[in-house]
Amino acid sequence: MTEHQTRSGTETGLVTAAHGRHYVVELAHGDLLHCYPRGKRNSYACGDMVDVERSGDRQGTIKNAHSRTSLLYRSDRYRQKIIAANITQAVVVVAAKPAFNEDLLQRCLIACEQQHIKALIVLNKTDLVEETAKTAIQLTLYRELGYPVVPLAAHNDISPLKSALRGQRNVLVGQSGMGKSTIVNGLLPDVRARTAEISEALDSGKHTTTTAQLYQLDAETSIIDSPGLQTFGLLHLSQTDLVNCFPEFKPFLGHCRFDDCRHNVEPGCAVISAVKEQRVDERRWSAYRELVAELDAKPRRWA
Repeated sequence: MTEHQTRSGTETGLVTAAHGRHYVVELAHGDLLHCYPRGKRNSYACGDMVDVERSGDRQGTIKNAHSRTSLLYRSDRYRQKIIAANITQAVVVVAAKPAFNEDLLQRCLIACEQQHIKALIVLNKTDLVEETAKTAIQLTLYRELGYPVVPLAAHNDISPLKSALRGQRNVLVGQSGMGKSTIVNGLLPDVRARTAEISEALDSGKHTTTTAQLYQLDAETSIIDSPGLQTFGLLHLSQTDLVNCFPEFKPFLGHCRFDDCRHNVEPGCAVISAVKEQRVDERRWSAYRELVAELDAKPRRWA
């Protein structure tokens, strides 16, 4: 009996692919099992360490997951969707074409802050020089907030990204069409992850990645390619969570007239004063207020 096998006959492995209720689990000695969760539970994700029980040739049942160090997920009025577990860095991929959704970028960054996950922004398709120049200016705000921005033309040269990934368990997130699969192809040419043409009419990419997949880059570095996002609900956050996910607010917290200030419309709010004095960017405060309204209207199940 090995250290990865318990007396009950279960073995420990890493979830390396997730699609619906179907998971691929890599065991310590390299075997791959195609697994399904026990019962109706379906809350596992790429990056989870799980205990599995063999149920046939290369088949197994997931019995439980080990404790997680982080969990990146989104939630709307109807459900929550897990993106990846036990990650240390989220790589948010944006591009000038198709036009990226700044609201989606902000929500990804907020989700990372809530889970204490590093966030790295990749500005892909820099070979589109004129379009990228405008997008780079738009991203200046996030660079000033402390989020690294890596310019990249993944079709041509992936090397600028490699050092930023090293030693991390990374997850690629972003809209469809931003070039996530192209980045995977550049990092791991043998994988040949499918890429797609951009729909000019819709100004968005076609979904090509439908399964989250973990790839090992070296002994200390891995990357999870996740399906493209169109929305990123944050209804699982509390009001306190939300405030603390805006790092530029922190110098002003505790200096408002009212102890229970929500930094929304209250008189004597230090955050609002900072916005008026241009010490906090109005785009960020507007995003915060929109999320406050969403949290106020969230269903009772999230209360």
